[in-house]
Amino acid sequence: MKPETPPVSQPRNFIAEHVLSIPRSGIRDFFEIVQSMADVISLGIGEPDFVTPWHIREAAIYALERGRTGYTSNLGAPKLRKAIARYVRDNYGVQYQALTEVIVAVGVSEAMDIALRAIINPGDEVLYHEPCYVSYSPSIALAHGKAVAIPTFVEDKFKLRPEALRAAITPRSKALILNFPCNPTGGVMTREELQAIADVCIEHDLLVLTDEIYSELTYSSTPHVSIASLPGMRERCIFLHGFSKAFAMTGFRVGYACAPAALTEAMMRIHQYSILCASIVGQEAATEALENGATAMAEMRDQYRMRRNFLHKSFEEMGLPCFEPQGAFYMFVDIRSTGLHSREFAVRLLEEEKVAVVPGNAFGTSGEGFIRCSYATAFDQIEIAAERIARFVARQRLGAASPSTQSAAADGLVSVLGTASAS
Repeated sequence: MKPETPPVSQPRNFIAEHVLSIPRSGIRDFFEIVQSMADVISLGIGEPDFVTPWHIREAAIYALERGRTGYTSNLGAPKLRKAIARYVRDNYGVQYQALTEVIVAVGVSEAMDIALRAIINPGDEVLYHEPCYVSYSPSIALAHGKAVAIPTFVEDKFKLRPEALRAAITPRSKALILNFPCNPTGGVMTREELQAIADVCIEHDLLVLTDEIYSELTYSSTPHVSIASLPGMRERCIFLHGFSKAFAMTGFRVGYACAPAALTEAMMRIHQYSILCASIVGQEAATEALENGATAMAEMRDQYRMRRNFLHKSFEEMGLPCFEPQGAFYMFVDIRSTGLHSREFAVRLLEEEKVAVVPGNAFGTSGEGFIRCSYATAFDQIEIAAERIARFVARQRLGAASPSTQSAAADGLVSVLGTASAS
């Protein structure tokens, strides 16, 4: 007689509870659908369509030719840290010591992660304005903090109001994340508005993590202001920035944080054990970008402004209210008049017209009723996308009207869009 086979025991669930509770990215999840389709025009992912300027790529190539393939300091190459300190001083009016108050990271995402892990004790609350970049709340949760969203509204041009911030503060509140210009709304804040936020932060002893990744991409004649430059704020700010957006260097994965030395040291302790250092080739390219990249950056910004103007006018002529972004390269479009929820609008637009946009609720519950359209896309593609969206919107408005009537109305909207100015 054969011995009985012992029953196979099932392993327990080894995944950490705080990881199980984190949702998949609303952007990436949606674009799993996009990648399964052909001939789609994407106004989705926030990545510049420009190739990294040649002189920056050449610096990376030259670094390889010279055999620059080893580790750098955990904090980053001294030459790059010095260039960052000069750049932040000259463009934002904040002085940091290059060797003790600057750390180079693998993109702003890692800089944000190590900043949060350096400051959060379990249960500490971190506040942020919403709609916002999709990683803020999960990053706080991964650091064992409690994410507290503060809604912003199109009627306020998506600005964070001091009274809303004050109302959200509790005895457990430790920090505030700011992102202006904002992804996904394109909202900005003036010096006076930031000063009101700074006053609340000082009053309640909050640290501010200011994500400045879109700060070069502003369209107003009024210069961008960082909250870190305001009186009393340098010592309670972590200044986060990088090269992906303004310099079209997404694949290089280089970002940085500037902060008082004690905070920088705390971030370095995490960074040295998890990442060690950013790619030396990427750091060489980033140094070149800071030293000689202003002209190419300005040319790309001018192109974004032209695309913004065209797309904003197109949506207005479709009858979709659209806040005109003052920074970044996103249009946050109000689609509530179509009667569709954000995800339904985005899925049906993709299926029926092969245009990919991001549902507004991917950026938090206060983004419901909106879609995000990235205009970091070639202008000719934006023109075609606008025509397709016009057809789709016309069909939703007509509802049960006859197919011939739907077609005529859609053609009329497309005709109107053809006159939209790109100036």
